[in-house]
This record gives sequence, C-alpha cells and structure tokens, in this order.
Amino acid sequence: MQKIPFNRPSILGRELANVRTAVELGQLSGDGAFTRDCNQRIVALTGAKSALLTHSCTAALEMAALLCNLAPGDEVIMPSFTFVSTANAVALRGAVPVFVDIDPETLNIDPEAAARAVTPRTKAIFAVHYAGYPAPMDRLAKTARDHGLLLVEDAAQALGSTLNGTPAGALGDMAAFSFHETKNIVSGEGGALTLMRPDLIERAEIIREKGTNRSRFLRGQVDKYTWVDLGSSFLPGELIAAFLAAQLDEAGAILARRLAIFDRYTAGFQDLEGSGRVRMPHPPAGVTGNGHMFYILLRDIDDRDGFIAHMRAAGIGTPFHYVPLHSAPAGLRYGRADGPLQVTDDISARLVRLPMFWALEDAEVDRIITTAWAWLTAPLGQ
Repeated sequence: MQKIPFNRPSILGRELANVRTAVELGQLSGDGAFTRDCNQRIVALTGAKSALLTHSCTAALEMAALLCNLAPGDEVIMPSFTFVSTANAVALRGAVPVFVDIDPETLNIDPEAAARAVTPRTKAIFAVHYAGYPAPMDRLAKTARDHGLLLVEDAAQALGSTLNGTPAGALGDMAAFSFHETKNIVSGEGGALTLMRPDLIERAEIIREKGTNRSRFLRGQVDKYTWVDLGSSFLPGELIAAFLAAQLDEAGAILARRLAIFDRYTAGFQDLEGSGRVRMPHPPAGVTGNGHMFYILLRDIDDRDGFIAHMRAAGIGTPFHYVPLHSAPAGLRYGRADGPLQVTDDISARLVRLPMFWALEDAEVDRIITTAWAWLTAPLGQ
C-alpha cells in the first residue's frame, strides 16, 4: 500500500522555469529581481507597510529581536507551545524568554496570562499564531500599549489568515513568516519579516544586510555603503526567491485546496467529536484560517502514542507537535515559566497532526479518516 507522508512539497507552475530565469539573469545572490517581486507580493497579501524576504522564519525572528533592542536581562513574553526559533531569537540577545500558558480552546497564547507576566524588565510580546489562527492580538495590543512593549507576530503558519478582516502580518509591530517546505506556500527554506511601523523599516534593511546601509547605496541615497549597526546575512539567494515567486502566483489555489482538505477532515471526524472521542480545531470568532494544519486532540499521551503507531503501521505519517519549551533542557537554562503551564502540558501530550499538503488527494484523505476511525472506535485496551 502506498504511504501517505505527513507532508510532500509540490511543483504547482513556474517554479523550475523561474529558477532557470534567475540563473539567466546572472544574479544569484540576494535582493535580485525575484526577491523584490516577492517583497511586493507579501506586502499585498498582508497589508504591511514593508516586507523583507529572509532565508528562514528563524532569521526573521532574529531580526525582530534586534529591532526590539533586546539586551541581557530583558524579558520577552511568549507561549511555551511553540517552535524553538521563537525562544532562540530572544535568548541569542541575552534576553529571557518568559513562557506563559495557552488558551485551551484556541491553543494560542492566553492574553490574561501574558498580561500577568509583565514585569519592569519586559520589552516585548511574541505572539504565535498556532495552526494559522491569529492570536488574540487586540487584547495583546492593549497590554503592549499599557506597558510600552513591542508586539511581534510569530506568523510562521499564518500567511493568508485574518483577524477581524486584518491579515496576519499587519496585526502587530512586525511579523515573521515561514516558507519552509511544511508550510502552505514553500521555497524549501525561506521566510519574511513584515513591518507595520515605518520607523523600523530602514533599520530592518540594515540588520538584514549584515549591519550595512547597502540598501540605501543601491537606491542611490549614499555614494558608498559601510557598517552602521548590528546585523547578519539574513537575505535568501535568488533561487529561493524565484521558486517562491511561482508559489505566490498560486496562493489563491493553494488556500482553496487546503481549506477543502480541512473541511473534508472536519466532516470525517464530526461524529467522533460529537461523541467526545476527539476534539478538532475550530476558528475563534472573527478569525478566518488558512488550512495550514488539521489536528485532533486525543484522550491522553498513551492514546496519542498508540494512534501514531497505528497510523504508522498503515503507512500514514501523523506526528505530534511541540515538546513544551518551558520543560526543554534549553528552556530551563535560558528561560523561565511564569507559573504552572497546565494547559500547555496537557495539550502537548494529546495533540496529533494529520497529513496536509497540496497534492493530497480526496481518496487519500478518506483513507486517513477511515484508518483513524479504526483506532478511535476500538474498545479501550485493544
């Protein structure tokens, strides 16, 4: 029987033709024609004031940490239920990731927990849009305003999602996106930083260009460029941008297909959710999702691990998600938890993700659902 992986990247249109064109244009380093085109398209998709393509979402988060002017001893509030890059960006500046709990319904950062975690050392809140669903940015923005904090969106999973009509990427001061091959729109690796504050744009360009004012030089604003600030080589090469540009061409089709798969899963597990056997994702009020992820919550860790093994035996990849950062070795070393994170611990032990990618066929989705039902309806202990 043919295996169904958790993810499979796809060629949708002009990806390979664009790569060839990039080679023919004679510039493979960053900030060529395809990079500039992608920057403009991401601005159009998000409504941000500016977008800067990066070699990864990790790079975009590290740029955000620099723009927050983090220094040793500063604190940044974030959920523990996130990927390591969110915390690494902060720890690399010598600042302390302060881990707070998540909302049990949305799996996004609990805004009340975030507000309680603010101290005189707090400089920013990094809000993760889990499963592509925007975090409660209105309530987080109030906390940020009340305490003079920067608000950063970890929007790695959220391109194309909205909150009350505003796209992810335009909900905070800045946002980091991912185009890793597991995301909706892919370039293998790749990311972007979007900015809503005009006063941050020029410095973001400098940080991205190794701390130099090269962008101003290329625009003819200075007659030479030099080292003016901290930075690193955060640009992607043109081959990544060329591939990404073709994927952005198909953004509407990708969104529609992923939402169709999401809806098929929802219909397939509806009765099991109704009986209380599983729980599925549901967008919060005011949120439109992008079909990034379909997960189910099982009874406990034994149920979850047994389900994963059952699906693996049938050739279907169904991974869990996130060992909580507050209990990870580096999380204990570099960060701290603000109180007990009971929801995070509970969710991380019960959540499992189902395959979700462009080329996943309806028949494969049905096979996944049928195989899952075999485990989920079996007598306990069997």
